[in-house]
Amino acid sequence: MEKGRTQKYYDKNPAANKRRLKQQSDYQKTAKGTSLKIKANKLNRKLGTYGNGDGLDASHTSKGGRLASKKANRARKGIHS
Repeated sequence: MEKGRTQKYYDKNPAANKRRLKQQSDYQKTAKGTSLKIKANKLNRKLGTYGNGDGLDASHTSKGGRLASKKANRARKGIHS
Protein backbone atom coordinates (compact mmCIF):
# COMPACT_ATOMS: atom_id res chain seq x y z
CA MET A 1 0.00 0.00 0.00
CA GLU A 2 1.25 3.46 -0.86
CA LYS A 3 1.99 5.89 1.94
CA GLY A 4 -0.42 8.75 2.48
CA ARG A 5 0.40 12.44 2.31
CA THR A 6 0.71 12.78 6.08
CA GLN A 7 3.08 9.83 6.42
CA LYS A 8 5.24 11.16 3.60
CA TYR A 9 5.46 14.50 5.46
CA TYR A 10 6.56 12.83 8.69
CA ASP A 11 9.10 10.70 6.83
CA LYS A 12 10.70 13.90 5.49
CA ASN A 13 10.46 15.75 8.83
CA PRO A 14 11.80 13.55 11.64
CA ALA A 15 11.64 16.36 14.23
CA ALA A 16 7.93 16.88 13.53
CA ASN A 17 7.37 13.12 13.71
CA LYS A 18 9.11 12.97 17.07
CA ARG A 19 6.83 15.76 18.41
CA ARG A 20 3.76 13.99 17.03
CA LEU A 21 4.70 10.67 18.63
CA LYS A 22 5.29 12.41 21.97
CA GLN A 23 1.91 14.13 21.75
CA GLN A 24 0.19 10.85 20.84
CA SER A 25 1.93 9.06 23.71
CA ASP A 26 0.79 11.72 26.17
CA TYR A 27 -2.77 11.64 24.80
CA GLN A 28 -2.99 7.86 25.16
CA LYS A 29 -2.27 8.30 28.88
CA THR A 30 -5.20 10.70 29.46
CA ALA A 31 -8.56 9.44 30.70
CA LYS A 32 -10.18 10.07 27.32
CA GLY A 33 -7.37 8.42 25.36
CA THR A 34 -7.34 5.38 27.61
CA SER A 35 -11.12 5.06 27.36
CA LEU A 36 -11.06 5.19 23.55
CA LYS A 37 -8.25 2.64 23.44
CA ILE A 38 -10.12 0.24 25.74
CA LYS A 39 -13.35 0.55 23.73
CA ALA A 40 -11.52 -0.02 20.44
CA ASN A 41 -9.73 -3.12 21.74
CA LYS A 42 -12.96 -4.49 23.23
CA LEU A 43 -14.82 -4.11 19.93
CA ASN A 44 -11.87 -5.55 18.00
CA ARG A 45 -11.95 -8.66 20.21
CA LYS A 46 -15.75 -8.95 19.94
CA LEU A 47 -15.59 -8.81 16.13
CA GLY A 48 -12.81 -11.43 16.11
CA THR A 49 -10.23 -9.33 14.32
CA TYR A 50 -7.89 -8.49 17.21
CA GLY A 51 -4.32 -9.48 16.38
CA ASN A 52 -5.11 -11.83 13.51
CA GLY A 53 -3.41 -9.73 10.82
CA ASP A 54 -6.43 -9.53 8.52
CA GLY A 55 -5.93 -5.79 7.87
CA LEU A 56 -9.35 -4.88 9.24
CA ASP A 57 -10.23 -2.36 11.94
CA ALA A 58 -13.20 -2.24 14.25
CA SER A 59 -15.14 0.78 13.02
CA HIS A 60 -17.22 2.59 15.65
CA THR A 61 -20.33 3.78 13.84
CA SER A 62 -23.55 5.38 15.01
CA LYS A 63 -25.22 1.98 14.41
CA GLY A 64 -22.68 0.11 16.54
CA GLY A 65 -19.47 -1.61 15.53
CA ARG A 66 -18.54 -3.22 12.24
CA LEU A 67 -15.41 -4.25 10.40
CA ALA A 68 -13.82 -1.92 7.89
CA SER A 69 -10.49 -1.76 6.13
CA LYS A 70 -7.88 0.25 8.00
CA LYS A 71 -7.68 2.71 5.13
CA ALA A 72 -11.43 3.37 5.02
CA ASN A 73 -11.84 3.50 8.79
CA ARG A 74 -8.97 5.91 9.42
CA ALA A 75 -9.91 8.12 6.46
CA ARG A 76 -13.22 8.95 8.13
CA LYS A 77 -11.47 11.23 10.65
CA GLY A 78 -14.02 10.67 13.38
CA ILE A 79 -17.11 10.97 11.19
CA HIS A 80 -19.29 7.96 11.94
CA SER A 81 -21.37 6.43 9.19
